[in-house]
Order: sequence, then C-alpha cells, then structure tokens
Amino acid sequence: MKRVGLIGFGQFGQLAAQTLKAHFEVAVCDPAPATASLARELGVDVASLAAVAAREIVIFAVPVVAMEAVFRAAAPHLMPGALVIDVGSVKMLPARWMTEILPGHVDLVATHPLFGPQSARTGLDGLRLVVCPIRGERSEKVVAFGRALGLTVTVTTPEEHDREMAYVQALTHLIGRSLVNLGIPDEQLKTASYQHLLELCALIGADTFELFTAIQTQNPFAAEVVEKFVGEAQSLLDQVAAKRH
Repeated sequence: MKRVGLIGFGQFGQLAAQTLKAHFEVAVCDPAPATASLARELGVDVASLAAVAAREIVIFAVPVVAMEAVFRAAAPHLMPGALVIDVGSVKMLPARWMTEILPGHVDLVATHPLFGPQSARTGLDGLRLVVCPIRGERSEKVVAFGRALGLTVTVTTPEEHDREMAYVQALTHLIGRSLVNLGIPDEQLKTASYQHLLELCALIGADTFELFTAIQTQNPFAAEVVEKFVGEAQSLLDQVAAKRH
C-alpha cells in the first residue's frame, strides 16, 4: 500500500486517518499531547514531521491560520513526485501558499471536504468533497478516490469555491454559532423549520472556534456577505420598530 503522511490530527485529522487506514499505510504528526494515544486507538503510526512529510502522499489537516507556517516547515522534506493535498475550509489562500512555498517537484491538489465527524458519523455516502487542481495531473486520482468512498465530488477553482462558501459556510456558520451561543431550547411546540435550526446547532455546535474564525476571516468574500446579512436583519427590525409608533 502507498504511504500517506497526515499532518494535523485534530477532529478532522482523526476522521481522515480512520477513513484512509483501510487503503493506505498512515502515519500522523501533531504536537498535541494526546496524539500518541489517539493514534494507537485508531491503529495508525505516529512519526516526526520530517518522516511524515517524506511520504508518497502528504495531507495537511491543520487550521488555515497555521497552514503557511506548517507548509514552510514541511517543504524541505517533501520527496520528488509526492502528491500534496490540503483539506482547509477556504481554498484561495492555501492554494497560493502551496504554489509559493512548496517545491516544484510535487503535485498539488487543494480540497475541501464539506463534512466533519458530526455529519459523517453514519458514513460518507453522499457527502460532498470539493477538489481544486493546482499543479500536476493527479487531481483526477483524488476525484476517483473520493467517488470510490461514496462522496459526491465537485471540481472547481479556489476562487469559485470561496465565492460559494461565503454563502454556504460563512453565513451558515454565523447563524448556527449565534443560535448555539443563544442556547435555543428544544421546544415541545416546535415547527419543522425550528427543528432545522436545532439540527443546524447540533451540526455546528461541536466545531472549534478556530474553524469558525478561519471561515469568517480567511475567505476574502465572507465579510461582504455577512455584512449584507446583518444589515438586512437590522433593516427588518427597524421596519418592525417603525410599525410600533
């Protein structure tokens, strides 16, 4: 089996390792104290950054805010012909960093799995994976592997991804995290639409604030969409207030 190096072993890194270990020899690298015990539980190896980055396939599953520095640390260890993949929640910045920082002798594919441990708890069938070819010809292999796992794969550009995610993710996560922080209750008289809000809270509530911050700040199109939403909400409240007088 080909050897996969997984850099980053947070919530998504653990899901990735659990999925990939049936198809590849997986080694992980993460400075978190719990990495060794979690890796043992999942049945994957732990290795140094240099050793993990020297594998045939290298996947970066670190927060976007840390990605540039981790790319720089891993770059000297990447072997010629390696396939390098990221799984960040935004795509323009990681794609630019990979192109600028990582050596020209590796192929680059930027991806965004539109799911996490919560949404994948019953399996991967039908969940979405975005693939952005950056350098080399092996993005087709990533697409084929994703489809073999049962994922619905979309191929697009980093810019188009981020434009769509400004609505799909930035707006959704703002609403969802606001509702989580508000602590909306599971009411006896709930409607179908209210149930959807509860389900949104369940999906987003376990996400880290790091992920939320990355979605809001690292996508260049997010701020405009969010500001429009907040403005429209305030406008509606102002119109209601005017009717009271």
